[in-house]
This record gives sequence, C-alpha cells and structure tokens, in this order.
Amino acid sequence: MTAIPQERRVVTAIPGPKSVELQARRLAAVAAGVGSTLPVFTARAGGGIIEDVDGNRLIDFGSGIAVTSVGASAEAVVRRATAQLADFTHTCFMVTPYEGYVEVCEQLAELTPGDHAKKSALFNSGAEAVENAVKIARAHTKRTAVVVFDHGYHGRTNLTMGMTAKNMPYKQGFGPFAPEVYRVPVAYGYRWPTGPENAGAEASAQAIDEITKQIGADNVAAIVIEPVLGEGGFIEPAKGFLPAIARFAKDNGIVFVADEIQSGFCRTGQWFACEDEGIVPDLITTAKGIAGGLPLSAVTGRAEIMDAAHAGGLGGTYGGNPVACAGALGAIETMRELDLNGKAKRIEEVMKGRLAEMRAKLPNGDIIGDIRGRGAMIAIELVKSGTKDPAPEAAGALAKACHAEGVMVLTCGTYGNVLRFLPPLVIGEDLLNEGLDVIEQAFGTL
Repeated sequence: MTAIPQERRVVTAIPGPKSVELQARRLAAVAAGVGSTLPVFTARAGGGIIEDVDGNRLIDFGSGIAVTSVGASAEAVVRRATAQLADFTHTCFMVTPYEGYVEVCEQLAELTPGDHAKKSALFNSGAEAVENAVKIARAHTKRTAVVVFDHGYHGRTNLTMGMTAKNMPYKQGFGPFAPEVYRVPVAYGYRWPTGPENAGAEASAQAIDEITKQIGADNVAAIVIEPVLGEGGFIEPAKGFLPAIARFAKDNGIVFVADEIQSGFCRTGQWFACEDEGIVPDLITTAKGIAGGLPLSAVTGRAEIMDAAHAGGLGGTYGGNPVACAGALGAIETMRELDLNGKAKRIEEVMKGRLAEMRAKLPNGDIIGDIRGRGAMIAIELVKSGTKDPAPEAAGALAKACHAEGVMVLTCGTYGNVLRFLPPLVIGEDLLNEGLDVIEQAFGTL
C-alpha cells in the first residue's frame, strides 16, 4: 500500500470528469433517497487526504462523519483486518464464537468510564446500538418510557427515528414512529433565553420537571443523550446539565445511556466525551470511530444491566463480524500508540485559535455566532449579522466554496446553519492549517 502524499491538489474542476461520469451511473442505479454531500468519487484515502478518481486530493475535514479517526487506511486496521480475512470472514458469533469479539468487549470494558464490572454486546451500526440499549434498559427496569432531548440524533431505524429530534431529512414521510418516546429540553448555551451561564441549571430543572409531571419518573426505562450533540449542531450541553440529569436518573432507577456514537474514541480529546464532567453512564453506545471504517457498534455497560436480556434476546447475524472486530482492535491499538487524545486536544487548540482570529478579522465577523466543540469535534454556528437568526444559506455557500478548493467540510444543526469540522485525528498540522486557510478565503466569498 503506497502512502498518499499528504498535500492538497486540485487538478480539475470539482467534481472532475470521471466523477461526473460515475455520478451519471450512480443516478441510474442508486436510490435517490441516498444523498451525498459532494459527488466526488474516492479512489483512495489516508491520513488527512481523500484522493478522487480524477487525481484531485482533498483535505478531509469530515472523516466519513467521525469514522476514520485513525485515518482511512490505518496500518494496524489494514494489517489486522487482512489477517482475519485470510482466516475466515464469518461464522456468526451466535453459532460458533471467536476470540476477536471477546477481545473487543474486554477492551471496551477497560476503556469506558467507571471501574464497575462491565459487559458488551456488538452490532453493526449506531442506530442498532441505540435500539439495543433501549431493549436492555427496558428488560432491566421492566418500564417502557424513553426520554430523549431537543436537537438529539440517534439513527434511522423506526425507534431511533422517533428518538431523533430533526424531521428533515430523517423522519419526513416515514412514520408512524415507535411509541413511548418523550422529548425534553437540552441546555443549548448559545440559544438559551437567559444566557449560557444559566442554561445548565435552568434546562436541567425544566427537563426534570417535564419528566416528573408528564411521564412519571417511575415509568422511565432510559434517558438517552449524546454528551456532545452531533447532528443537532455539535452542541455541548452547558456545564452542570449532564451531571444533574445523570443524578436524577440514578435517584429514580432510570438507566442513563450516553450515546457516544459520534463523540467517542478520542474524538473530543478524551476516550469518551462524558468523561469531561465525570459522568459514568450505566450504558454507553459506540460505533463510528470504533473500527477504523469497518461496520461495528457496541452497547457497553454495567454487567447486571447488560445481563437483563434473556439468552437469545440480543444479537444479529453480522453483529460483531470477525473482520470488523479485527479492525476495531487495530483502531484501538493506533489510538493508544499515537496518543490520539493528545492529538485531538492539539487540533482543538489550532482550530479554535484560528476560527477566533477569523471572526475578529472579518468585517462582518459576527456572522460566526458561536465557536464550539471539543477536541477534533469543532463547529461554527452561522447567523445573520447583528442577530442570532440562523443563516443556513451562509453555511451552504461556505461548504460549497471549500469543496471547490479541495477541502471536504460538512454542515449540520437543527437549523442547517452549522459548519462542522471532524478531521482525522492523525491529520498533519500543516494540512490542518491549510484547510483553515481555505475556510478563511471562503468567508471572503460570502
């Protein structure tokens, strides 16, 4: 495997002629409901670069939505997965088990917060992990209600669509959704009416009040929250919010589930984002960054809760596929060896510093309403100058300008006005700064 030169190179219009040709084939063969941020077809990827079929090299500020944190072709992931492919691709863990699955569960027990006895179950996707966490919580508590939060995203299956806050594009036209899902406020500091300093205390009090009055704490099986809300706009709940909700859950026998699918595995500069305020969740769901790009997810948690489901009640044909497990062990090896938590913290330092400078230099700098996030999970919320009115068209225009210059960026947010940055944790600092230069130039086009 030859290493991809770690430099941006734009040799054709983006997308180039070969990508345009492939896009025509795609439109004829692939369902229209499957979108793409940028119809540039990838030939290879690694480090901080995506190389397309036309020979363009794009700086990757997306990591396949926080998946390729260790790079898209990390040596340890490729080595271990290749060796496993040669031995066997599948037996189904529920038929004849294998060591890799057990080893991934052992690693998860060691890495996730808390020193209590833990067990895991492995699945394929983030939505599957969330759905199974709810099943486990219901089996353990013998209750049915599930509490989720404004701006939360949990997946595209029927139950997880119901748990997701944003209608378009995730829910529109796909109902009816699973019952017994209830949504309460989250401490969105930038948009909290009485200011960010009050958000943690006020939002948690409001959420707890609604749960108590409208649902009844004794009916709640699980409270599920992303410690940093991903699709909702990289919202870090204001300080104090998560500890108050976790405490309420504990006092009422409710299973507290941290959905770390986007924020886990060194992404925020800690193994898991909930560690920031010392939260020890009962269950934690992981996927995305877990296996270096191979499909794998997990529910990890207190052994007595994880064991609540009857034998045969959890599983799935591909869950914990041996090749994906090998990839996960390679990804975790890479994270440890390269200290990717340290790398994520450095990315935060560089990005937040540069973004703050941009805001200060821009003639209409107040269109960057908020700079937020942790580690290599950083975002800017764009607003109309002089207001807090969302500016989704500015986010779209900026993304487009960046794409044209060979920088892959993503948008998100309930209002579609957030530009999010998820570079691979192994990106070189020169590439990181070059990507930020392109973003700065893109602001000049607004």
